Amino acid sequence: MWQTIKNAWKVADLRKKILFTLLIIVIFRIGSVIPVPYVAWSALREAAAQGSTNEFFNYYSILTGGGLECGAIFAMSVTPYINASIILQLLCVAIPYLERLSKEGEEGSKKIAQLTRYATVILALTQGTVYFFYLKRNHYLTVTGGAIWFAAFVIILCLTAGSALVMWLGEQIDVKGIGNGISILLFAGILSRAPQAVRALIAYWQINKLISIAIVLGFLLMIAFIVWMTNAERRVPVQYAKRVVGRKMYGGQNSHIPIKVNMSGVLPIIFASSILMLPTMILSFMRQKTPPSSFYKLLSLFSVQGVFYAVLYFALIIAFAYFYTTIQFNPVEMANNLRKNGGSIPGIRPGKTTSDFLQKILSRITLMGAIFLGIIAILPILIGSIGGIRGISLGGTSILIVVGVAQDTVQNLESQMMMRHYKGFLD
Repeated sequence: MWQTIKNAWKVADLRKKILFTLLIIVIFRIGSVIPVPYVAWSALREAAAQGSTNEFFNYYSILTGGGLECGAIFAMSVTPYINASIILQLLCVAIPYLERLSKEGEEGSKKIAQLTRYATVILALTQGTVYFFYLKRNHYLTVTGGAIWFAAFVIILCLTAGSALVMWLGEQIDVKGIGNGISILLFAGILSRAPQAVRALIAYWQINKLISIAIVLGFLLMIAFIVWMTNAERRVPVQYAKRVVGRKMYGGQNSHIPIKVNMSGVLPIIFASSILMLPTMILSFMRQKTPPSSFYKLLSLFSVQGVFYAVLYFALIIAFAYFYTTIQFNPVEMANNLRKNGGSIPGIRPGKTTSDFLQKILSRITLMGAIFLGIIAILPILIGSIGGIRGISLGGTSILIVVGVAQDTVQNLESQMMMRHYKGFLD
């Protein structure tokens, strides 16, 4: 990886793209510490440092790189865009119009991208409103009385505009930088929490050295496991028949269909955790009564450190992994394409038999990938429960995102250097 970055730095065009990406990341991090008006950011940050904030706040704080703890302009970070993208992907399956757009090539992609922007602004407005009432309920505002509603307008407007600006910054990386812009910003936000995690681990070292060593080794093994599983794939052999067109002969070669074990990436984890955080969000707005109501007890079952949460989390990840794999890979379409191009899987008849064979392989591979994602997601929860450490419940998700984005970015650099090499050779 470091050798790839070193070689890319020597190329003037790639060096400009890397510097532009770093500039956008710096702007993003500056916006993540500039507080919006009327927010008592010092009290908010002190509460977060003492661990007195709720699980819903801690969840979004990890994904936003600590912007929520400062009441910052970029407090919502890339979460509205990610949620909007997931919602649009789901709707592309449910709504025929969006399904047609997804199959119209570049023009359809542009229209879906525009709809995603609109959905991002709407979600940012909604999340900004929820965040304002959280600040108001916990007395993290610097104004009271009638002026609080003007403060609400300013705060929600700033947060919504900040989310729109973050989305625009991500798109600029797509055009002028390296890698996927939104993924890069999410990567930067998660890495910004690394010093805080290191300080927490050092503090815990004074309490229990053995468990601290076990946690470090566990996370190193988790990184190696993620890299191995991310690159794992099942290669289905394909043989193309020879055919004569005019005076030329085509086909006759052997190839394969690569089916990745983790085809859906980190999306099942993000969507499952977003759904399971809804009860925690509702719970954060409820006042605990004595004795607590039945509804309050029901919502309390969704505690991040609870067994019920871990089991349901694991089941939802498997369900969404199958759902996303179904969207991305169509065995019937793949079998038809093979037959049209004169290809076949050795020992398998073309047509329905081929599609059934691919579906069988896909189901098994998806199950392995889903179990892999589930283990990565719930392992930090189990470690946190056993060791009594708070704040690492999303450690597996964070590591998965960081490793995945790092690998994709390096592959993007390698592909651009290869294209430049071929271009120079042709010139």
